[in-house]
Amino acid sequence: MIDSKKQEIYDSNWKTADALRGSVDGWDFKAYVFGAIFYRFLSESLTEYINGQEREAGDSTFDYAKLDDLQAEGARDDLVREKGYFIKPSELFENVRQRAKNDADFNITVANILKNIENSALGTESEDDFKGLFSDFDVNSPKLGATLDKKKEKLREVFNGVAAMKFRSEGGSLDEYGDAFEDLMARYAANAGKSGGEFFTPECVSVLLAKIVTRGKKKLNKVYDPACGSGSLALKVGREIGCGAVVNGFFGQEINLTTHNLCRMNMALHNVPYNKSDICHGDTLEEPSEYHAREEPFEAIVSNPPYSISWKGDSDGLLINDPRFSPAGVLAPNSKADLAFVMHALSWLAANGTAALVCFPGVMYRSGKEQKIRSYLVVNNFVDAVIQLPGNLFFGTSIATCVLVLKRGKSDNNVLFVDASREFLKVTNNNVLESEHIDKIVQALEKRESVDYFAKLVSYEQVKEQDFNLSVSTYVEQKDEREVVDIDKLNAEIEEIVARENELRAAIKEIIAEIKGEQA
Repeated sequence: MIDSKKQEIYDSNWKTADALRGSVDGWDFKAYVFGAIFYRFLSESLTEYINGQEREAGDSTFDYAKLDDLQAEGARDDLVREKGYFIKPSELFENVRQRAKNDADFNITVANILKNIENSALGTESEDDFKGLFSDFDVNSPKLGATLDKKKEKLREVFNGVAAMKFRSEGGSLDEYGDAFEDLMARYAANAGKSGGEFFTPECVSVLLAKIVTRGKKKLNKVYDPACGSGSLALKVGREIGCGAVVNGFFGQEINLTTHNLCRMNMALHNVPYNKSDICHGDTLEEPSEYHAREEPFEAIVSNPPYSISWKGDSDGLLINDPRFSPAGVLAPNSKADLAFVMHALSWLAANGTAALVCFPGVMYRSGKEQKIRSYLVVNNFVDAVIQLPGNLFFGTSIATCVLVLKRGKSDNNVLFVDASREFLKVTNNNVLESEHIDKIVQALEKRESVDYFAKLVSYEQVKEQDFNLSVSTYVEQKDEREVVDIDKLNAEIEEIVARENELRAAIKEIIAEIKGEQA
């Protein structure tokens, strides 16, 4: 739960960010706000790092922001090696912002500085982490204004607005930046409809998946998300286990370039060192990262892949021989790639690892190719659990999704089905999993016991009898919450009503007879 002071800061940040867009759609404008925030973060991070070193060396008044650019150049190579990038003192965010009002070529200045930051990593180990990072920050875009002067004025507004935002408490560390950044991303997602759900997984779902894959572990070798979006899922795993100190690497792939850049920023803002993460741009199913293929298997895999998207499938004759998909003997349908992501994740899962994947509910019961893939998963004892989630958890869709939990080293051949469809709190337009709901689900996974109307431990034979249907509703009995009717009491009430009705009819007949008599 966020404390009231932080909530106040986050609300203020969103108010500022929302006001900056003006008449431009917030979703289209987010690249400028996020890009400027990240530029500010890089500037503050580098400045504090250098100032800290100098003060440890005895110079208590040293301030990198006031240093001459030529003097700073001497430390460039060491800083790039340690931090992954370099920024001249004159090109630090706050120095540039202060000169903005009198800079007639402010848009060019900003474009050159952002390019300089990217180029500072060229030819080094951090090159891939900074290459094209600010590609969406187009200073000539019509989104900034119709004329050059309006573009420059809007950029100045963005810089002043971002400078006014608070990303850490008074005297707080840079560690707080990440949470504030994620809060902004969540708000953009909530206001972006379907697009928002594609780039950001709600925090409560991220926490649930993180707890599932970290159960019983005090450290993790590598965390992987094959459709990583903004990276929130993988980062939650790191936080659950103890980010950075005991996670040796964060790996992810994202097909959308803008979201890919956001993920790289998000990793840095959460203080994941550049050499501890690798976020690749591309199509995971058809062009998986060669570097990730060399790094697999992964001990923890979490993902909320896109639902029922099209892919090449069997129209590409090579995919059926791909070692990720070939074990099932069939490819996911061309129009529904859901189980292709599942097979990919399973292929790269370590023997002692766990994968938790958010799935569209239809993949659990549809026939044809998907049924054959499910049978492969169950027959080979990879399915640990299936969890039915409540509806309306995700941004842009009210679909009640489910979580498929995969393991390679299971101790039994049973599947646990959990019906968590009623475990939620309604908050404004969406439902939310509270900590008590998440804990209840995780405890059910740990105990692996049947609980009336909530969980059912099902044997392999039972799943086979159901033609490998993995829908939770097939196995977990729904609680009958209809009001219990007392038949004897109901019959007595009916008899009373009928008797009363007869009395009324008799009375009406008497009245009519009297009226007729008077008229005669």
